[in-house]
Amino acid sequence: MAEKSYVEHLAVSVLDNLRYQHDWTELQILTHSPVDNSPLPRPLISGLPPRRLYLHPDDQIELLKSHRNPEERIPETPVVEWVLPAHLAEKWTLRGFASVFDSMPPQTSTAPDRVKRVLLATVHDDSTVVYYLMHDGIVKPRQN
Repeated sequence: MAEKSYVEHLAVSVLDNLRYQHDWTELQILTHSPVDNSPLPRPLISGLPPRRLYLHPDDQIELLKSHRNPEERIPETPVVEWVLPAHLAEKWTLRGFASVFDSMPPQTSTAPDRVKRVLLATVHDDSTVVYYLMHDGIVKPRQN
């Protein structure tokens, strides 16, 4: 049995953090694309968070228009998210991030023309994990 690489250990650490600290479900570490089975540049994690992490500003406006009653809770149906494990000391380039986005399958959301996004899981030496949403391209900011 081959010994796990550094990035595989990193992925397992982030997966455990998502499962046990953030209550994600349906977690899996992917080393090959689910679309064409080509190898990914790095292991990615896919999973279902307990609630929606991000709502595109255009979708947010539509939801607010359709829910007139301010007392009514707006439903938050979670969607499958992609997570990119990385260590704080790693040096990333735009080319590196672009290769990750290029290897991801297309969006399967209600709006397939939306840009891809990934949750960057940055791990520190003390095992602290910080999460950042990253988009492949420019995204219109939210309206306040």
